[in-house]
Amino acid sequence: MSHFKKSIMWGTVGMEGSVLDKCKAIKAAGFQGIEPNSHLDRKEVIDAAKTTGLIISDVCCTTHWGKPLSHPDAAVRNEGIEGAIVALEDAAAYGSDAILLVPGVVNDTVPYDECWERSVDGIRKLLPTAEKLKVKICVENVWNNFLLSPLEACRYVDQFNSPFVKFYFDCGNILVYGLPEQWINILGDRIGRVHIKEFSTKIAESQGRRSGFGVPLTEGDVNWAKVMEALRKNYKNEWLATEQGNGKTPEDLKDLSGRFDKILSL
Repeated sequence: MSHFKKSIMWGTVGMEGSVLDKCKAIKAAGFQGIEPNSHLDRKEVIDAAKTTGLIISDVCCTTHWGKPLSHPDAAVRNEGIEGAIVALEDAAAYGSDAILLVPGVVNDTVPYDECWERSVDGIRKLLPTAEKLKVKICVENVWNNFLLSPLEACRYVDQFNSPFVKFYFDCGNILVYGLPEQWINILGDRIGRVHIKEFSTKIAESQGRRSGFGVPLTEGDVNWAKVMEALRKNYKNEWLATEQGNGKTPEDLKDLSGRFDKILSL
């Protein structure tokens, strides 16, 4: 069996109920960890994790879309920095060593080069806190029109020359730009965390790009055998977190966990 541990992103668990209710269902489904959102009630998360035996694999910053580090307004960027600091503090409080951060968004009001400059500046401002708390900032490519090639992603991470800036690699997101196994081999040990997510290019082409995510794990176009081979060769951490939208009931979570196990066995 794989040495990797299974976690699940909090935002993909669509069940009703308290943090503890959800954690009990996640644990019963066979997961070992959770990736909670930032800005939750810390005591509630810590108590639920302790009760169920789940481990906090990392924390997802929840302010990076509404208050991106690339925003034209400096006041909004500062709010984004403050939000990311909360995420870093959450991770440290939970005993985790990583956060997921979308570094910036390129759009009609934010040119690519300005997104680069502002997001780099923002991360540099976050680094002292990350270093103090010993929590890595893992930047994710998530259809934000930014960091569109693995070579560029390497350059982005390398410029900080810090063990506290890594890449958060999403296997499903990347299929619109290239092949995930190639990205993994090129990024190498720059990868700080990984999302296990499926995507169907066929569905995306016929029904619209976002529809490509509407396929069960293991039934899309990610070549999981090649992905696992690349991860075992390059990825230094033990945590893999699924971000597959299939968690509305305990049965859904068990099905997702079983599909995750099939990937880990490859």
